[in-house]
Amino acid sequence: MKNKNLMLSIAIANLFLIFTGVGLVIPVMPQLMQDMHFSGTVMGMMLSVFSIAQFITSPITGIFSDKFGRKSMICLGMLLFAISEFIFGGADDKYIFYFSRALGGISAALIMPAVTAYVADLTSIQERPKAMGYVSGAISGGFIIGPGLGGFLATFGHRMPFYAAGVLALVGGLLTIVVLKESTHFNQESITKIDVASGLTLRKFFRLPGMPFIFLIIFISSFGLQAFESIYTIMTAINFGFNSAEIAFIITISGILALIFQVFLFDFIVRKIGEIGLIQASFFASALFIFIIAFTRNNILFILSTFVVFLAFDLFRPAVTTYLSKKAGGNQGAVNGLNSTFTSFGNIVGPVCAGYFFDLSQHLPYFISACILLVTGLLSLFVQKQKTTEI
Repeated sequence: MKNKNLMLSIAIANLFLIFTGVGLVIPVMPQLMQDMHFSGTVMGMMLSVFSIAQFITSPITGIFSDKFGRKSMICLGMLLFAISEFIFGGADDKYIFYFSRALGGISAALIMPAVTAYVADLTSIQERPKAMGYVSGAISGGFIIGPGLGGFLATFGHRMPFYAAGVLALVGGLLTIVVLKESTHFNQESITKIDVASGLTLRKFFRLPGMPFIFLIIFISSFGLQAFESIYTIMTAINFGFNSAEIAFIITISGILALIFQVFLFDFIVRKIGEIGLIQASFFASALFIFIIAFTRNNILFILSTFVVFLAFDLFRPAVTTYLSKKAGGNQGAVNGLNSTFTSFGNIVGPVCAGYFFDLSQHLPYFISACILLVTGLLSLFVQKQKTTEI
């Protein structure tokens, strides 16, 4: 495809715009809660509805992107996201807010698998790690920039960031319609000799050694991250007395560090230890340092451990996405849709479990998360050994 780099830039820029839009609204949520007199349960439901909608629709939208093309799914996703943000900005009833969030979840299910599959379509096996690092970097960058920009826009009214997010999505959608060219439904360079000989179907894909376990660890990683993040601010305030500005600073620095690794170092790391090696290292590092966070009372050690945990999770995502894209052959959309589904499932279950265990003991969520991550890391060693032997 001519202008391949331009096409990749536009597709990845859409992700950046979407996650900047998501980040824009973060600073004004407390004000919205106060103005609308919403309970914590209602605000929690707003978060859950997004993930539930994404969880339900991701497998379908992934298959649709294989059948109807990536561009149409990206355009439709950007349009739905813009509509959802405009509705949210003007909503005055909790059910309208829920409807808006559900539309947002569907838009994410349309965009993320399609963009990831589009990037896989346009890159060779050798180019894939660097490109997936850029994909993850766009998501991280949007989350980093969004809250600061949202705080500035909120000075013009606490509904303004929602309208701004809608405008960003419309701009991205129009850019996609006018400039983005449809890719072939899969890149012949990305199909291995085994795929060409056998015609890799989705059913055969799941029969590859260790493949079902990969989706299990996607869920466990998402579960662990959400369990960690959902009570992180509470744990930080209780154990160290950090205020919201100090917590925001720690999380922002963690995001910037992850962004640097994803954009500039991810490809180098993958070339040295491979995707599976990085996945295993991410599990062991996150397990160890979550244990440390749960029990340390040293501020410096706590902050450094936070950096490591967020970095481990942020490197896991592009590693597993790259690995799946190399194995998916002509099923890029469907496989990335399932990736999004298992991630969403972890996003739903993680905070619920963390809150329940926190009520029992403030250390219990981190202890259980760390144990699960450690056991999964150990199992991944066995699966990788088995996979190598069988192939």
